[in-house]
Amino acid sequence: MMDLFIFDMDGVLIDVSKSYREAIRQTVGIYLRSCLGIQTKKTIISQEDISLFKSTGGFNNDWDLTSGLLLYLLSASRLPPLPRKRTFPTLKENLLYLRERSSRFRREVRTCRKRDLEMFTRRVKSFGGGLAGIRRAIGNSWDGWVYGSGDLKNENIVKRIFQEVYLGPRFFSGYHLQPFFYKGKGLYIREKLLIPRRVLAALRKRVRLGIASGRPRFEAGLALKRFRLLPYFESIVTHDHCVEAQESLYRSTGKRKSLLKPHPYSLLRVIQEIGGSRPRCAYVGDVVDDMLAARAMKRRVPMLAIGFLNSRRDRGALRESLLKAGADQVISDPKDLLDLAASKSD
Repeated sequence: MMDLFIFDMDGVLIDVSKSYREAIRQTVGIYLRSCLGIQTKKTIISQEDISLFKSTGGFNNDWDLTSGLLLYLLSASRLPPLPRKRTFPTLKENLLYLRERSSRFRREVRTCRKRDLEMFTRRVKSFGGGLAGIRRAIGNSWDGWVYGSGDLKNENIVKRIFQEVYLGPRFFSGYHLQPFFYKGKGLYIREKLLIPRRVLAALRKRVRLGIASGRPRFEAGLALKRFRLLPYFESIVTHDHCVEAQESLYRSTGKRKSLLKPHPYSLLRVIQEIGGSRPRCAYVGDVVDDMLAARAMKRRVPMLAIGFLNSRRDRGALRESLLKAGADQVISDPKDLLDLAASKSD
């Protein structure tokens, strides 16, 4: 019998194909148009493209994935490399600099086109995935064109656009800033529940439940309240918890280390918060980084890595990538979780 089930949120508990996934697509387009004056088709990035990038590993963070897609597209355009970015004290000054710099190449770079994406993502994977893998794969650096790090208020334009698109009017509540790039409805309202509450209720009678999510705390709370999920889970670990732990580690050791998935910190914290002596656990996730985190946890506690297929598209390729990353089982029907909860763990 299992003791504890830990869930990822996005793509497992919550269908984010029309929210976070769509926010990635829209952010890419808004950034290219508003910051660099490059026109793009609405279909420049597809859901399948996003899944391909996620399958390389290292992209549990959608802000990083968005920056990675921008680097890829710019490297495939005629825009010349710009290895280093200049930063200014205000968002407007950063934008003015990017627009002025890119305007010199406006005639040559009117649009962005994709090259062979499958070949590119295989190359990224061979370099370890994530943003570091993309930077190695494209050779020359286009980092100076992509403002995807730092403070959201003035410098991190990728994150600023993404959060405005995802949250809509809720952006002010989350960040106490007026929207600058996007005035429409927040895409979070398009989300749907993937695992029915009746399944969670039945699971809750058999095992204890927790969440280890890459969502910011504010957005996790938004979904949990909206779908009335809070009563089912005893521990909820978010992106903010990991970042706070990273900063604490840095203050005590002087070393920077990411505790975001695929690092198993969020899973370990759930287990510690719920308690128990070497509980028999399962982690349910939908991407490579989830399986890598679960696999890393096996060194500490009995852990079953469960891959969850939430989409009808490319299920064969997704299943293969999850299994290669360490999934013990891959399921597509939430009811299968009830059988797994009653099964013997290794």
